[in-house]
Amino acid sequence: MNALNQIILEGNVCRQPEKRTFDGNFRVCTVPIAVSRRFKNREGKNDEEVSYFEIDTYGNLADACEKWCPTGRGIRVVGRLKQDRWTGDDGKKNSRIKVIAEHIEFKYFNKKDADGNEEPVQETADNVELPGPTKKQKLAMLAEAAQATQKDQESGELAF
Repeated sequence: MNALNQIILEGNVCRQPEKRTFDGNFRVCTVPIAVSRRFKNREGKNDEEVSYFEIDTYGNLADACEKWCPTGRGIRVVGRLKQDRWTGDDGKKNSRIKVIAEHIEFKYFNKKDADGNEEPVQETADNVELPGPTKKQKLAMLAEAAQATQKDQESGELAF
């Protein structure tokens, strides 16, 4: 029997990603995101539910996420779920579900002007607002993410 294990999440980076390197070259970047769901509650009023996920990226995709995923950036993640199981020091069995990214699309920052119109804005680490990314920068950002995914697939680098 075939099994399907795929997840698509779209949300905003809620903390600075954390990148770690193991055995000299094995790279992992964990990107924490918040995903909102808007709905009408039983009283008919608009309500919102926020779920938080930690996304693990590996190899070249980890490098791209470290570079392009500042806090607040919107991202779309295509990946799979992985269950980690371990026995604690107290002998208790534990498990957790992780999201392993296979592809990530980076969204652009948007800022509302005085009339409520949104305009793309790129923020730097010191919160200085710059004009939104140029078409060339947008293409470079998307190309880097796509190349990272392709390089990892071609290299056969395993994501655990």
